[in-house]
Amino acid sequence: MPDRDRFGGAREPHFVRSLERGLAVIRAFDAEHPALTLSEVARTCELTRAAARRFLLTLVDLGYVHTDGRLFRPTPRVLELGYAYLSGFTLADLAQPHLERLVAQVGESSSLCVLDGDDIVYVARVSASRIMTATITVGTRFPAHVTSVGRVILAHRPDEEIDARLARADLEPRTRRTLTSADRLRAELRRVRRQGYALVDQELEEGLRSVAAPLRDRDGEVVAGVNIPVHAGRTSVESVRRDLLPHLLAAVARIEADLCVTGTAAGRLRAVAPGAATGRADAETGRADAVTGRADAVTGRTDVATGRAPAATPDTGTHR
Repeated sequence: MPDRDRFGGAREPHFVRSLERGLAVIRAFDAEHPALTLSEVARTCELTRAAARRFLLTLVDLGYVHTDGRLFRPTPRVLELGYAYLSGFTLADLAQPHLERLVAQVGESSSLCVLDGDDIVYVARVSASRIMTATITVGTRFPAHVTSVGRVILAHRPDEEIDARLARADLEPRTRRTLTSADRLRAELRRVRRQGYALVDQELEEGLRSVAAPLRDRDGEVVAGVNIPVHAGRTSVESVRRDLLPHLLAAVARIEADLCVTGTAAGRLRAVAPGAATGRADAETGRADAVTGRADAVTGRTDVATGRAPAATPDTGTHR
């Protein structure tokens, strides 16, 4: 009878069953079961006592498990199994597969952005398969106050910082819908903070709508944002809230969950923009032009996120 995986499918010829069982023994230990007896490991992993004993004693010999003769406990050395890989991860690396999954679900592009000065910078992006797409790449920059992803980051900054940023911001209109009043922007940022997401309707460019959600670190601080831009002629504001926002919030929650796991092993992740030409967006077209010919790195290290984005509260106000 062919060996089967946990989904009932036949194992591939290359599959090493003993490796699977050894990893299962390591995974048997968790926060609720930091120490286990031989019998408990055998039962949890569906192994004979003899097999469980061999695996456990091998792990003891290798330094991954300690035993007092009755109970077995993993040692800190088990962190080595993932640390070398995870310690090299950037926030963009971690978010990329989740952005890919999100794009596959909604059929629209999605990006991860961080705040750099008064601009947001794209540090990861997955484009939808469309004939006509916006020319936005990693390294592209936009003024934070006029973008959805910028607003979800700014909305969670201290009021004094918001006031200072708005005081020096260029509030000239980019479209007839652009918010150009500091007071109206403050009110919009307060609404974004309450509802847990931002929706910008054709303020950066005519015909472009965008929704964004904040990404938080382990202290609950917003350190980045994830967005989904759409064509206004194809997707209404109501459709953005109904069809795209739930998927966006779920994707952000998955990124934060991965950050939580990674933080246990690696301690920190770096939110660094990959080496790419710094892009400045043309005010009329929103297209990115390489204006410096050099890489623009987003400096600083980002604490690993374990907080969750607040639940979205539907808001039926008009976004302009």
